[in-house]
Amino acid sequence: MRRLSASEKRRFVVGFVASIVYGMMPEVIREFRARSEGLEIQLLEMTTLEQVIALKDGRIDAGLGRIRIDDPAIQREVLQEEALIAAIGSADPLARADSLTLSDLITRKLLVYPSQPRPSYADQVFTILRDHGLAHDNVEEVRDVQVALGLVASEAGLALVPSSMRHVQRSDITYVRIRDEAATSPIILSVRVGDTSREVRLFEQIARDTFRS
Repeated sequence: MRRLSASEKRRFVVGFVASIVYGMMPEVIREFRARSEGLEIQLLEMTTLEQVIALKDGRIDAGLGRIRIDDPAIQREVLQEEALIAAIGSADPLARADSLTLSDLITRKLLVYPSQPRPSYADQVFTILRDHGLAHDNVEEVRDVQVALGLVASEAGLALVPSSMRHVQRSDITYVRIRDEAATSPIILSVRVGDTSREVRLFEQIARDTFRS
């Protein structure tokens, strides 16, 4: 039993939402792995709401999400407010602009994601539009960001996406800066309240340093 125990690897599980993987998350994981010898690191794609549930169940050790979900068992920290950009089909005249405002997008169909579960990033987009006094009545909800970008490339509409999505390069999609300063989406680190393990503290510090650099 002692030999078996000694041979078992320690494991650290991180939940993440898909859009974060295109930004600084890989750098966080690389640094964490380099400074955690002998630790097995597992990555699981899940929504922010699923991360909260998984943290409380002990199935993950940390979550990187975008939705502010209040739960007394979960400690949240906003690492970054990431600017949103418009993903536009390259043939659309709007794609030739250096920058746009949210009101410039009202004449086009808006593709939002995910359709389920809620609350989600889609609700963040709706809230941002409402905060700017805009009501968009031509909206299509789709499963995820990959579907949204595929439809953008098909000229079926445009999407508001985090700026890190620029790394998804296609000749038929153009990304245009949004001038409205409040058009942002947070990147939120979530851990269990009271979890003071060395691994969690190290992961928190690396995430802070990376996203805020």
